[in-house]
Amino acid sequence: MIGLARRAISYYAWKTGRGKGLYKRFCHPTGFEWAEFLARWGGIHSVGKGVWINPGCNIPDPSLLRLGNNVGLSDCTVFGHDGIIGLFEVSAGKTLDSVGAVDIRDNSFVGYGAIVMPRVTIGPNSIVAAGAVITKDVPPGVVVGGNPAKVLCTVEDLLKKIEERCEAYPWIDLIRHRGTHFDPDYEPKLRAMRTQYFFGEKANE
Repeated sequence: MIGLARRAISYYAWKTGRGKGLYKRFCHPTGFEWAEFLARWGGIHSVGKGVWINPGCNIPDPSLLRLGNNVGLSDCTVFGHDGIIGLFEVSAGKTLDSVGAVDIRDNSFVGYGAIVMPRVTIGPNSIVAAGAVITKDVPPGVVVGGNPAKVLCTVEDLLKKIEERCEAYPWIDLIRHRGTHFDPDYEPKLRAMRTQYFFGEKANE
């Protein structure tokens, strides 16, 4: 019965663009599925191929967002407006508009809790670290973090560091054999090996 209800909700949402909240809550779309749904019904200016958007991502101004190919958005917030104009209207008697496009280019990733402000371009080939606040353009091929965000290193340097760490992991052969970024069949063994490696003891049962 639950499966039938989920299929009905999914069909209705994809067919009409309505019931987005129900679809997200009960059907648990993957990041790729959610990106495809938003590309069709979410009002985003344009969405490239291979885009991944976590369902927890907040995009208040989708028409001002352009996403290139292979872009990943975690549970971040991407703004296209500045709400302070409401204050200026009351306090200074000014009727203004403060908006701007956000352009996230190919092969870029925005991490958990990051905030992207209007009028910025990210990448291509760049990474925004978790919790970063982006107030200006992010150059190609770099990792940025902090508030306000600044360049931490190049993506190439980060890749080398991760590769070096991986060579010490006793489970790296499992990762390579797995062939994808996630497979539930591998998770119990990976979890046990990781906790043993980092803590030297078994996790609580």
